[in-house]
Amino acid sequence: MSDYLKYLSTEANKDVIIALHNNLQKWVNQEKKGFLRYRTPFLELQKFKADYTDYHQDTVAIGSADEVTPEQQAQIKEMLRCYMPWRKGPFSVFGIDIDAEWRSERKWQRLEKHLPPLEGKVIADIGCNNGYYMFRMATQNPAFILGFEPSVQHYYCYKSLSSMAGLNNTQIDLLGVEHLEHFENCFDVLFLMGIIYHRSSPVETLRNILTSLKPGGTLILETQGIPGEQPYALFPEKTYAKVPGTYFVPTQSCLINWLNKAGFQDIDLFSSHPMSSKEQRPTKWMEFESYQDFINITNPNLTVEGYPAPYRFIVKAVKKQ
Repeated sequence: MSDYLKYLSTEANKDVIIALHNNLQKWVNQEKKGFLRYRTPFLELQKFKADYTDYHQDTVAIGSADEVTPEQQAQIKEMLRCYMPWRKGPFSVFGIDIDAEWRSERKWQRLEKHLPPLEGKVIADIGCNNGYYMFRMATQNPAFILGFEPSVQHYYCYKSLSSMAGLNNTQIDLLGVEHLEHFENCFDVLFLMGIIYHRSSPVETLRNILTSLKPGGTLILETQGIPGEQPYALFPEKTYAKVPGTYFVPTQSCLINWLNKAGFQDIDLFSSHPMSSKEQRPTKWMEFESYQDFINITNPNLTVEGYPAPYRFIVKAVKKQ
């Protein structure tokens, strides 16, 4: 909590942030099966401390195989598999290779050269999942990274990884994008990747993000979208590519209009590409349906529902100084 208060609190929001954090901790520490399912492997994994770490490469490495015995490595693997399905990666943990559903390093490669300087910055990663991108950000020596992640599964997975890694300038909390209203003028850089299409009011969400950024702060937004020249968004009837809770899937120009209407400046949509099963696919660490199951078998330009198949857009935008 000390880093929260050091980097993210003011006289105006201090009491609210403390109460919010304490209430979330009380909730997640319940002695119920759903919470113990993920807390138990965390309590076991935090006993292991890595001597070797490397976050510069595509595979985030925490520890090496020669730091543990074969019996310990087997125990670590068993505990890590408690966090399946692994959506983001790849990781290597004490010699155990974790091939996640998403080839997250490809997304990082697309956006890394467009990032503002992260050294000494206060950063938020909204919907951080298991923290793959937080590890990659950490190589640039930011002052502090806060991961917003409402999933208990992903929360404890990241706590396990960061504890083993000894990463001490990051923290995760069970927060959602809706909590940004409590962090006015707090962040230098905010990452919102794979979230905006799950929000029923995308422009309102972007306005909350704008409020949470410091003057001159930068938003890095990644989202699925659809092809097309006109500024419109698909509003699926029930699911989009089998995913429930999808509201608006925009074209590029629609996404730029959202950002303009929310008040952002210097908007730069620097990456656009169609999705494929080379980037999102089932693995031994994610054994459920994936991209290939979401797309029309006879026409890969359509989803199983008959909607345009997804693209991925990445955009950078700035809050006025």
